[in-house]
Amino acid sequence: MIWRIALLLLVAWALGFAAFLLSLGTPLDNHKTDAIVVLTGGSGRIDRGLATLRAGDAKRMLVSGVDPDVRPVELAVQFKIDRKLMACCIDLGWQAVDTRSNADETAKWVQRHGFKSVRLVTTDWHMPRARMELASALGNGVEVVGDGVRSGANSPGWRVLFREYHKFLVRRIALWVGAG
Repeated sequence: MIWRIALLLLVAWALGFAAFLLSLGTPLDNHKTDAIVVLTGGSGRIDRGLATLRAGDAKRMLVSGVDPDVRPVELAVQFKIDRKLMACCIDLGWQAVDTRSNADETAKWVQRHGFKSVRLVTTDWHMPRARMELASALGNGVEVVGDGVRSGANSPGWRVLFREYHKFLVRRIALWVGAG
């Protein structure tokens, strides 16, 4: 009996991991949203958000999790953002230190601006947990669409994917039991 339960749990875990791998974020093209949220921490994320903003697929962008020592002018120079775009359409969030606080920072920003749809830009392997955290923080009434930046040459190994899957499971269970 114990062996059957253990085997059932192992199969459930393996199927869950397979589903997790299938849900990794992919690039999203030609989809308009009210806003873009870029979570810092991986290469190509800010570039992807800027390309989407410049293409007119959203009105405003938040870069969440910016290092407190980074000034707006430094970000503008590094990513070749003109003053007009920086002033009108890009906000920097310095409060977030992890995925959960990214979601909280973003939820406050979305509420302040009254947005109804958000494009979430993060690395492909980070997308399932980031989207879950953001959807939970926003509640009903705000659509969250994922725009995954491919890891490409920086693709994580199995160890990173296993760790991310377990973080996802722990947070899913915490949200499910209301320990949020």
